[in-house]
Amino acid sequence: MTNVTLDNITPTVVAALSSDIPDRQKVIMTSLITHLHNFCRDVDLQHGEFLQACDFFARAGATCDDKRQEFILLSDILGIEVLVDMLTNKVTGTESESTVLGPFYRENPPVLPKGASTVQKSFDGQETVLVEGCIKDTDGRALAGVTLDIWEDAPNGLYEQQDPEQPDFNLRGRFETDAEGYYAFRAVRPAPYPIPDNETAGELLRYMGHHPYRPGHIHFMLFKEGYRTLVSQIYDSSSDYLDNDSVFAVKDSLIGEFKKAPEGADTDLVLSFDFTLKQQS
Repeated sequence: MTNVTLDNITPTVVAALSSDIPDRQKVIMTSLITHLHNFCRDVDLQHGEFLQACDFFARAGATCDDKRQEFILLSDILGIEVLVDMLTNKVTGTESESTVLGPFYRENPPVLPKGASTVQKSFDGQETVLVEGCIKDTDGRALAGVTLDIWEDAPNGLYEQQDPEQPDFNLRGRFETDAEGYYAFRAVRPAPYPIPDNETAGELLRYMGHHPYRPGHIHFMLFKEGYRTLVSQIYDSSSDYLDNDSVFAVKDSLIGEFKKAPEGADTDLVLSFDFTLKQQS
């Protein structure tokens, strides 16, 4: 039997990995064990702190439900989701950059015609916006029949599943590009908002001394058969928190300008933004 010591505990645990597990699992578990052990050594982790961490993760799990995935929030706060996204969706050409899905996506929003509005409830002081653009492939060809899944927060900073006063699927919709690859919909200017900062997510933010706010943005999910699905966001160029997003997801290429609409338009603002999709290899 191995005499376990500070010097050999890590290789002892790694050696316990079965030779029968898939190679990828062995790579992941070897690295995980090694990094976790080194972390404990680096900070000289004490048993009381270890128990606090176990309690923290137990409470994080208890917080999860169909409207809140606490572990996504925790990974966002630590910059892990955006890192994993960049590793998964490396930009190799002219395709648009992706960014985090976030915790507020909902499947099967209403299917709406081109140019329709996602607004089901108006707010005092809201600014309406026509969002339009073209979706092309990396060779510059317009892509017809691209499905766009759209969602954003209301002017009060809340997504509809957070706010019982908003109608179901408010500020959400599913659209499709026309034969020229053009898309259009009407929405509202997104507001900066705090990610949920109660429960364990709030504890982590306070432990880090970091604020919870995100800049105003509209979420996009674009998909078409034969092309890599793009999960992205358009950020308001005049929004607060562009330089210190609480989840580190802002990229220069995803910042758009909300311009004053021309006289006679039926919205206050216009936002033009094009996307480029990459073919699946």
